[in-house]
Amino acid sequence: MELKKRLLSGTAGTLLLTLVMLALAIVMIMPFIWMISTSLKTPAEVFKYPIEWIPSNPTWEHHVKVWTGSKNFGVYYLNSLKISLIGMIGATFLSAFAAYGFARIDFKGRNGLFMLYLSMMMIPPQVLFVPKFLMFEWAGIYNTHLALILPAFFTIFGVFMLRQFFMSIPYEISESAFIDGAGHFRIFFQLILPLAKPALATLAIIDFSWHWNDYENALVFLIDERLYTIPLGLQNFILENMVDYNGMMAAASAGIVPMIIVFAIGQRYIIQGLTNSAVKG
Repeated sequence: MELKKRLLSGTAGTLLLTLVMLALAIVMIMPFIWMISTSLKTPAEVFKYPIEWIPSNPTWEHHVKVWTGSKNFGVYYLNSLKISLIGMIGATFLSAFAAYGFARIDFKGRNGLFMLYLSMMMIPPQVLFVPKFLMFEWAGIYNTHLALILPAFFTIFGVFMLRQFFMSIPYEISESAFIDGAGHFRIFFQLILPLAKPALATLAIIDFSWHWNDYENALVFLIDERLYTIPLGLQNFILENMVDYNGMMAAASAGIVPMIIVFAIGQRYIIQGLTNSAVKG
């Protein structure tokens, strides 16, 4: 009887938690539903109350205008893909290299240097705009995509996250490889990286989203409209006397597609890592 009560209590608790999480999920997804709904409405229906979540006469006019208008959104789309993908690959690779050095190579002053490196996270990015502007101007890369790509290769958070993951990998694996004559490069590429797929996928998803949604750096370091990214391109829908909400929502709807694709590709590695951790525990 006591066991039955415990089972019922556990089932009720699980059901309540599921309902709460479902309610939170619906609240979180409502802005996205409104965004897609608005992109299919006419301008007169945008602020209609009560909200018409499913347009009675949906129109694809705004989606077509986004891709075929005088200021083609496709150019901004390709620019964002170029910057985000190259930045993501470079940041993930270099962060893994640095994290391996801090986690698996014992050298004098390692912990102090790592703490000094982490302290750089306390500096607001906005403080670096002027020094970066002067440096990019001197290097001749101001108003080019390199001004966004090269700094994107270096992420303190990525090094910190991967270092913590590498330190969780048993040292016996590296020691056995050293005994067999393997060097650091071979251990890094053939042993550590395959084990770190969940952490690498997580960093890649986070880093891609950072660069894809980056507005401030693009605003400061890009002048030529042909180099604009999606966040800057959305400004074209802010007109002199009004805001084209339908066009902006249509462009924003298209803008979240790469994020969904990147997450869909990387989530299996994240789930695999969580599953393996649970089994090991």
